Amino acid sequence: MFAFLLLLCWPLAELYVAVKVAEAIGALYTVLLLLASWPLGSWALRSQGSLAWRRLRLAVAEGRTPAREVIDGALVLIGGVLLIVPGFISDVVGLSMLLPPTRAPMRGALMRSLHSRLVVRVGRPRSRPYDVDSTARDIDQPQLRP
Repeated sequence: MFAFLLLLCWPLAELYVAVKVAEAIGALYTVLLLLASWPLGSWALRSQGSLAWRRLRLAVAEGRTPAREVIDGALVLIGGVLLIVPGFISDVVGLSMLLPPTRAPMRGALMRSLHSRLVVRVGRPRSRPYDVDSTARDIDQPQLRP
């Protein structure tokens, strides 16, 4: 439900902000700002992405679990894509995912969220019973339902 509302409201919010920015600085400058975010997003995605990839390889080479590096790489990827997508709100969110000082709180929140979901999922009992004690037995063919 949240994803549906986000997909519905995000373009409307982007359009509203673009209109307000155009009223403040003019339509031409607004379009130029929106067009300037594409090369900036491509550059940031390449530079920060390669840095995240090097950190990931270093963590694997050192034998550490690369959880932080994987999440950093995902945030860099999403941030770069958001910079390439036209819109001022997506640019602000994308920049916050690309810049290391603002990416750190997002990484912490994402790690806590993933950790709590994984712990709940692992700790939750299965809905279907399974044969732990090996008490299963074979049933003759005529007894089986078609």
